[in-house]
Amino acid sequence: MSAASERHGPPLSAEEGLGALTLPGLLAEVARRHSEREALVWHPPGGAPVRLSYRELYGESLRLARALAAAGIGRGSRVGILMANRPEWVVGLFGATMTGAVAVALNTFATPVELRAQLELADVELLLFEAGVAKRDFVADLHQVSPALAVSRPGAFVDPRLPFLRRLVCVDLPPGAGGAIEAWHDFLAAGETVPEAQVEGRMARLHPVDDGLIFFSSGTTGSAKGIQHSHRAAALQCWRARRWYGLDERVRTWCANGFFWSGNFAMALGSTLAAGGCLVLQHHFEPDEALALMERERVSFAFAWPHQYARLRESPLWERVDLSSLHYVDRDGILASHPSVRTQWREPNGYGSTETFTFVAGWGGEERSDASHGPVLPGNSVRILDPDTGALLPLGETGEIAVKGPTLTRGYLRTPPEETFDRDGYLRTADAGRLDAAGHLWWEGRLGDMIKTGGANVAPAEVDQVLARHPAVRLAVTVGVPDPLLGERVVACVVAREGMAVAEEELIAFARAVLAPYKVPRRVLFFSEGELPVTGSNKVRRRELAALAAARLGDG
Repeated sequence: MSAASERHGPPLSAEEGLGALTLPGLLAEVARRHSEREALVWHPPGGAPVRLSYRELYGESLRLARALAAAGIGRGSRVGILMANRPEWVVGLFGATMTGAVAVALNTFATPVELRAQLELADVELLLFEAGVAKRDFVADLHQVSPALAVSRPGAFVDPRLPFLRRLVCVDLPPGAGGAIEAWHDFLAAGETVPEAQVEGRMARLHPVDDGLIFFSSGTTGSAKGIQHSHRAAALQCWRARRWYGLDERVRTWCANGFFWSGNFAMALGSTLAAGGCLVLQHHFEPDEALALMERERVSFAFAWPHQYARLRESPLWERVDLSSLHYVDRDGILASHPSVRTQWREPNGYGSTETFTFVAGWGGEERSDASHGPVLPGNSVRILDPDTGALLPLGETGEIAVKGPTLTRGYLRTPPEETFDRDGYLRTADAGRLDAAGHLWWEGRLGDMIKTGGANVAPAEVDQVLARHPAVRLAVTVGVPDPLLGERVVACVVAREGMAVAEEELIAFARAVLAPYKVPRRVLFFSEGELPVTGSNKVRRRELAALAAARLGDG
């Protein structure tokens, strides 16, 4: 009888290099160890650089925690964070979790419609936010989310449709914002009545399996999914990421991607703090500024997505900047091709998702022995199942990857566990893969329809539903088309209503008004109904349609 496609990692208790497994515990540990070392630096537009040591980062987080406690935030409360990369995001995360609250990482790309859905789904009680990022105006967006914002008093927000949300605190409150919005410094001042010992007592009561974070991801039905994670899941992956990357306390990490995605959180923020290094924060990605920042701050680790690396190379500054400080950039990647860079470092490779808070199987950069996604990590279990029957497949056969382990989500908000996990507690991922005789996992693509573009997941059903609201659209079917930089491009295939004409640009603009930028179709292709590949039950075959779309775009 052949071996089964099931592998278990070593026991978690045998894993080396781990520290405290709560988020405040992690910060407290590294603050003690690296007290006066620089923890983060941020260059605000038009302002002087902000630099915080580990001691100061801990102190600012504790200060916020005292203010949150004074506002009635405690165990199980939901504190939303709506900011791009800036010190207050990091302070907000640790300050909220110090009180026992759950930090809700809100997506800064979300439209007002999507933002409202996230606030509702997570029952956010207090929102920490910034006035805006790039061309986004979050104050205006929030007024659109709730007209009650303008008529409520500071600290006493009332909207029956958001019944848990009571307070909104802005870190850079613009003049005339008015209504219920409170200024950051005024909010912090109210916490001076709360003793530090009270917050530190709460921190001591936290357990690694307590709820700590909520992330959002596209749902296969078109609705946002609230992914719940324990303190242990987040802290464990931060300590692990430091080891995967081989970082030490001298590392200086540039990142311009939002920490509301688990990969950015663990791989950039988490790995750097666990190592005692410095986070060099860029508020949002702009290639010229990024290159100048890397040179000025002597960045050694650059964390971005492939399409962003390509934009860095296209910058007019590319040939002029000194990037010789870069070390943790893959030797075969774009940044390693810069004339000033000398590195033989290899980037870690692994398999995971937001639901597993990054890797459940993986290699450190210097550990790789083959092109697989690595061995199963400590505490984790991986099975390869028949996608139709759920039966365990023989070793070496390709099927659906199912996972279980210490970083697996506790479940989706407002979703029964039986709709998320199988009878043995495994999450079926809708990803295709196989296990080899060495116990290494090979990811071979997705069984489902989810589109992966620029590192983000896009649910086609969500885009379909938005486009279908346009009066000229009879049917919209969104697919992912291979792209060398993004992984996949979001492409909408549309059947127009009889006798009605609509332009590609009009539909893209229509989608942009509702969807986050990375979800908006980059192209819209028009088909007649007879051109669509369908099943016997008249369901569109997305994979075949994706191939047709790719061929048509190639012809163009």
